[in-house]
Amino acid sequence: MASRSAEAGSTNTSTRLPSLRDALEAAWQRSVAARESDGRRQRAQAEGEVAKSSWAGPPALEISHRNDRLQGHAGQRELEVGVSVPLWLPGQRAATARTAQATSEQAQAAEQAERLHLAAEVREAAWLLSALAAETAQAAAHTLALHQLAEDVERRVRAGDLARADALAAQAEHLAAKAQQAETGLRLQAAQARWTLLTGLAAAPDLGLDRPGTPGEGGRERTELLLEQHPQWVLAQHNSTLARQRLELLRLSNREAPELSLGLRQDTPGRGASSQGSLGVALRLPLATPARNRPLQVQARSELALAETQAQRLRERLGSEWAQARAALQAEEARLQAETERARLLRQRAALIDKSFRAGETPLPDLLRALHAAAQADGAVARQTAAKGLALARLQQALGLLP
Repeated sequence: MASRSAEAGSTNTSTRLPSLRDALEAAWQRSVAARESDGRRQRAQAEGEVAKSSWAGPPALEISHRNDRLQGHAGQRELEVGVSVPLWLPGQRAATARTAQATSEQAQAAEQAERLHLAAEVREAAWLLSALAAETAQAAAHTLALHQLAEDVERRVRAGDLARADALAAQAEHLAAKAQQAETGLRLQAAQARWTLLTGLAAAPDLGLDRPGTPGEGGRERTELLLEQHPQWVLAQHNSTLARQRLELLRLSNREAPELSLGLRQDTPGRGASSQGSLGVALRLPLATPARNRPLQVQARSELALAETQAQRLRERLGSEWAQARAALQAEEARLQAETERARLLRQRAALIDKSFRAGETPLPDLLRALHAAAQADGAVARQTAAKGLALARLQQALGLLP
């Protein structure tokens, strides 16, 4: 019994439809943005390792040798071996560590922003697939109904109740419905291919797992809080912070790194004299010059001003996109309600005309027109249901909510 339960559980797990979250993760693993994000994170980690170093740069080994072989050939020799290490300027090491931390946080924020951008593609593809699947199912049901009607008309023609023209008309409508079903199925296959290319998944997602309440229902304060947490806004804030940290690091790095040199020197006077050794210590202090610093400072200030301006414009754009998405959702809800009521009425009308046709009171063309109108209305409801779901997904996207 236990083994059967385990097998049943594994079967249910393997046949479970993926959620939008699963699809987004699968698409992320296949995306170029994921590789770029890994690169940014590794660069930030490397910059952090630099800040942990005791030296401002890699040390250098110096070796020099001199003799009098080309002059007097008296055996004079001089050998010097030394090591030169660059030193941190005052406050430079701490500023480098803060810049590395800001770079790491900016890389993480950029990854979330890229995920949100990819989520928009996944949501659009998923709801298009849902709309076409519903439309295909409705077209199949309409084709089946017309097939049954054509068979019934054919029987009545053989019985002498209807004219042969009615059978031909019913068969023509059935063939037209089959053609429409084939066209819809072809569009569904194309959407399925795009979905698989984007996510690598063969199965369509279960959109019922990603239908929370309407975002922003908690009032303006709730909406403002969501916009404050929007990945693009968070990224803009980190871009500004990183630009400020780089400007501060540049201010503390207004000259080349000082160098401390430590060397051993051995002198041999020649002509049988004993050699002498000495220890040397040197400090090299580069001077700051406006020609070096001014271009770097201007560039850093320009980057900071650009980041702050982009953040300000972004906040305005996010608020506008949220307002548009919310208005679009309200409009789609109203349209869905109207289309649903219209489809209900047309189905009732088609049912009444069908009853009247079977009683011999209504001609076949009237029934065919009624069935066509009802089928068109049902298709509109299917498309509008997906349109409402997509509008809700776009509202979640405008607020920066991931699946």
